[in-house]
Amino acid sequence: MRFLRLMLAATALLAFTATSRAAEIRDGAGYQTLAQPVRSDTGKKVEVIEFFMYTCPHCNTLDPMLSEWVKKQGDKIAFRRLHFPAGGEKDPLAHAYLTLEAMGQAEQFHPKFFNAIHVQRDRIYRSDEQILDFLVKNGIDKAKYQQFFNSFGVLTKLKRLSATIGAYKVESAPTIVVDGRYVTSPTIAGAPNMPELQAGKNTLAVLDALVAKVAAEKK
Repeated sequence: MRFLRLMLAATALLAFTATSRAAEIRDGAGYQTLAQPVRSDTGKKVEVIEFFMYTCPHCNTLDPMLSEWVKKQGDKIAFRRLHFPAGGEKDPLAHAYLTLEAMGQAEQFHPKFFNAIHVQRDRIYRSDEQILDFLVKNGIDKAKYQQFFNSFGVLTKLKRLSATIGAYKVESAPTIVVDGRYVTSPTIAGAPNMPELQAGKNTLAVLDALVAKVAAEKK
């Protein structure tokens, strides 16, 4: 009988925790809603955009968790990344990411950039030449990379990147936008002095709720 009471108490505690967590995931607590949404055109899939920087330690911490989350979502979402152009139109890493994306090799090199900068402490981000040397050492075709690097399509996207970020009202990285309407991040989903890993987990919980919300609206 005592065991049964303990089980019931534990179940009640779990239900209370889940309810409390769900209550936290609301506009102003867990995420924010853009006053002027940016239209997304992804059909039945839910658009999810991560604004990140390779030099950002918080992005480095979140990336493995977010990458696993994206895999689990599968075909439910249309996921893409935009590198925050800290240096404006001349930002080497933003230019490199757009180039690799155009080549279809962004995912292959994505973890290598984080590892080089945050684990190996390699300052590859200071110039286009340093990044190119790093990529060539890791197997990129130099001539093909330079062709895409200087292409009209990549240069146009690079010039528009600041305007795109302005439209989403993104001011820091990492920031994640769902369906062009809902904005979240470890800072928004977390709490003061919360460990980064827990803030990252909270962010993923918010993303789960937002994706489910938008998916239900699209049915």
